[in-house]
Amino acid sequence: MSHILIRQGELDFLLWDWLKLDQILQSPRFDTLDRETVNAVLELSAKLAESDFLPHYKAADARDPWLDDNGDVHVLPEIGEALRQFAELGMFGASFAEAYGGMNLPIVVNSASQSQFMAANVATSAYPMLTVANARVVVEFGSEAQIAKFALPQIAGETFGTMCLSEPQAGSGLGDIRTRAEPDGQSDYGAQFRLTGNKMWISGGDQDISDNIVHLVLAKIPDADGRLPEGTKGISLFITPKHLPDDAGRNDIAVAGLNHKMGYRGTANCLLNLGEGRFAPYGKAGAVGYLIGEPGQGLAMMFQMMNEARIGVGLGAAALAYRGYRHALRYAMERTQGRALDGSKTAGNAPIAIIEHPDVQRMLLVQKCYAEGALGLVLYCAALADRGREDDAAEQLLALLTPVAKTWSSEWGLVANDLAIQVHGGYGYTRDFDVEQLYRDNRLNPIHEGTTGIQGLDLLGRKILRSDGVPLKLLGEKIAQTISRAEKQSELAQHAQRLRDAWDRVGRTVETLSAADAPRALANATHFLFGFGHVVVAWLWLDQAEICASAKTGQDEAYRLGKIRACRFFFEVELPKIVAWFDVCASLTDVAVAVPAEQF
Repeated sequence: MSHILIRQGELDFLLWDWLKLDQILQSPRFDTLDRETVNAVLELSAKLAESDFLPHYKAADARDPWLDDNGDVHVLPEIGEALRQFAELGMFGASFAEAYGGMNLPIVVNSASQSQFMAANVATSAYPMLTVANARVVVEFGSEAQIAKFALPQIAGETFGTMCLSEPQAGSGLGDIRTRAEPDGQSDYGAQFRLTGNKMWISGGDQDISDNIVHLVLAKIPDADGRLPEGTKGISLFITPKHLPDDAGRNDIAVAGLNHKMGYRGTANCLLNLGEGRFAPYGKAGAVGYLIGEPGQGLAMMFQMMNEARIGVGLGAAALAYRGYRHALRYAMERTQGRALDGSKTAGNAPIAIIEHPDVQRMLLVQKCYAEGALGLVLYCAALADRGREDDAAEQLLALLTPVAKTWSSEWGLVANDLAIQVHGGYGYTRDFDVEQLYRDNRLNPIHEGTTGIQGLDLLGRKILRSDGVPLKLLGEKIAQTISRAEKQSELAQHAQRLRDAWDRVGRTVETLSAADAPRALANATHFLFGFGHVVVAWLWLDQAEICASAKTGQDEAYRLGKIRACRFFFEVELPKIVAWFDVCASLTDVAVAVPAEQF
């Protein structure tokens, strides 16, 4: 097993056999692409990930970013060199149109490409993930001058980007942010403002590997009385570069400190002070920011970046789970220990490979279901993003599934990494093996870009209970199509019926919750998210298994049978868990929501 990252055959199956990438490429938007070109990009990605990202994986974990006496942040030099190679190959701009200097790759192809880099080194990969999402916001909503000055250098990989949302006192409660944006005239890049405030948890907030850093900052413009508007409707968005354009010098942005996290340790995570007067752009204090879009529309625009980042977090979680699974599988094949349970003897009564022990087989199957299931889920969402440009139904499905892709991959990918440590036994929690670091890296993902609880509220509250019901209906139609195909395969017919029952259970639970008052209905939103996510992934497993059972894939026999086996395992061992989750939701229990603080 020479390839410890994402198997090329896995991506081939998911992209071509399952997601029908050839159909996506038929769009006029992709008329310069073909299968040969796509495969060349994926092969190049795998090689670059192994040659430039993987070698410093442990070194970046051992050497945190550091803040010098001048207030500048430094990171491991190998990170910068890897990202320079990444930029030289045009990977920052892979998913952008050629008019912006990109490769015009479909988002699903770019996601498959990025999965290799994230598997190799998720901390280094965080810089381009955020940069690409930042540039896409500027391209989508910015003026021509803003695009030319701030987006194009990011697409070229010369400048990096961040998203500045959270504040020390507000966290995810963005309606409570206090960063002020005072009008400061006009510039060549639109309305100019002076920003003052503090931003926390800013990944890539400062570093010494790019020419500049473009911060997209959420802030509020005060009213005529100098008061900041209440809630989220008063939030605006500002392009706030570290170095001002046209050689105007350093912006008034200072690093107040670094957050030293348990994982992603190569990603500099900063507390930024805006407008404290350390620097004086154009002769006075205040960070210069250029309004993007209209006042008060900042959060709506930033949701594009947040949703892209949520899919990116899910992709990273899937990649970490997949790599951990590959490590565990290789170790289980090589490590010998114990004898067979039936008392049979091997030659010379030698110990057997631990992969022959039932509990190790169970743990490996769980990892396979979670890692490959998460990868399939995220790539399915990426394909919806491609189709959503021309298909409103695909766009609605993507909105419904985004909190699932982010959370299911993060929560269950972490369980997969936990089991990878378990398979390694005592060696698993030592730093001599990569699986303990993979676990630490993945532990951040259930928190990144909105915690699991927030995603549960988004899914159940916004996407289901407060929607017109169309997205859920569209998903039900997709699931029914899979059931219809799968029940024609004798080995899958039982799974098809189980999926039909599971989807019916989703419907009944939603009916119960729809009839309840909002606080009671949403009290157990996380349980709903867990159950809903398992049903969605069961559907995707059955959809893939149907292709393998009908031999509509070019993959080898062992691969086909492995997919069918994993599908069976998910339906027999994992899908039954939804009963407990949905029972809690349907009971409308207030056991947690009504507990007084003093009882904890």
